[in-house]
Amino acid sequence: MSGINYSEKIPNNVNLSDDRTLQRALEQWQPNFINWWDDMGPDGSTNMDVYLRTAVSVDPQGWAQFGHVKMRDYRWGIFLNPGQDDRTIHFGDHKGEKVWNDVPGEYRANLRRIIVTQGDTEPASVEQQRHLGGTAPSLYDLRNLFQINVEEGRHLWAMVYLLHKHFGRDGREEADALLQRNSGDQDNPRILGAFNEETPDWLSFFMFTYFTDRDGKFQLCALAESSFEPLARTTKFMLTEEAHHMFVGESGISRTIQRTCQVMNELKTDDVNKLRAAGVIDLPTIQRYLNFHFSVTIDLFGADESSNAATFYSTGIKGRYEETKRDDDHVLKDRTYPVLELKDGQLVQKEVPMLNALNEVLRDDYIKDSVGGVERWNKVITKAGIDFQLRVPHKAFNRNIGALAGANVTPAGEVVSEAEWRLRVGEWMPGTEDRAFIASLMHRVVEPGKYANWIAPPAVGINRQDANFEYVRFN
Repeated sequence: MSGINYSEKIPNNVNLSDDRTLQRALEQWQPNFINWWDDMGPDGSTNMDVYLRTAVSVDPQGWAQFGHVKMRDYRWGIFLNPGQDDRTIHFGDHKGEKVWNDVPGEYRANLRRIIVTQGDTEPASVEQQRHLGGTAPSLYDLRNLFQINVEEGRHLWAMVYLLHKHFGRDGREEADALLQRNSGDQDNPRILGAFNEETPDWLSFFMFTYFTDRDGKFQLCALAESSFEPLARTTKFMLTEEAHHMFVGESGISRTIQRTCQVMNELKTDDVNKLRAAGVIDLPTIQRYLNFHFSVTIDLFGADESSNAATFYSTGIKGRYEETKRDDDHVLKDRTYPVLELKDGQLVQKEVPMLNALNEVLRDDYIKDSVGGVERWNKVITKAGIDFQLRVPHKAFNRNIGALAGANVTPAGEVVSEAEWRLRVGEWMPGTEDRAFIASLMHRVVEPGKYANWIAPPAVGINRQDANFEYVRFN
């Protein structure tokens, strides 16, 4: 581990210059990355100076250095967290053995698959958000979008480093493919469904960063427990940046709700048409967007019963969220866990071997965490004196993966007929009219200190900058 020289072609903290073969391989990949960034990254951002956070080291003093940087000149220097000499495997069949610094041959395919899947999500979200800069509701929000974009780019670099360093020719081919797949491409889409959905507006962006980046947090936490030490070390640092992405989502929705409640009180109405005419987003529409993004995201955790999940855990490749804090044997062979299934038209629980239910364990941990933010949004509504509460839908609602795929279940958890589902789905998820209304609000506001009518200003500026700070300079 070394300090970072940002004048190098590929700034890094892994002594890359000591491994000329790896250095040359990454230098050959770099132009393809820059071409991808120009073609699929934030539209029109090349010459902007953006007030970005750059990590120059992993310690508390170094990981958040702020300054105006040209987007295309931003560099990613952190590839790994510092190692721990005496770290041992703390779960699965290899529990108690020393962690692996090299890929065990028998687990090579599964480790590569996990790293590729994680790596595929990073450029995907940049592609999904490519056009949002054109409709940013403020300079503050535009800066936050770009901060997330460059950090997702760094996460991609981290995964590519692992593929090049530890997987030889296969790894190099997989790294190339990460730039060849594109979000929503019919012929060559991203691996996971949620990363092929459109993010057409800022309400969707805030929902994505609250719910879908939170999925990223839980997946990274599970990978940070890995017995493959380089994977554990790189995902631990990624988690520090993921926290900001979720903050952008939670605070963005909170500010949207705050502004809506303000106008509801000014006009003394909860009439959706009057609120839409006043240019704010009514609370029922926010609920429908919440229902959609939550349900799409919980599908990312995979099937409720999965032999792959059992294999990943038992072999030590992927642990559980906060594995070390759990009070059990960390082997789980004699444990069971309840999962839902649809039987005779009813949702019922059944006990399955916990090893096969680890996707469901991680999904339930995620749901508990998601509910916390929704309750904080409800406090904004309650503080405004308005009788309305947002709700996280039932986990069987709008599922497309696992035993609940295609089940017709309402947000409240009631099983209904196919005909009733089709009749009422517009009550529960955004329809064409909702999306057209939200699109009509999306106009770019770029004067320092100004905000679009539908969203309230933040309580505090980035790095405590004042209200009129020029977060983005357009040159």
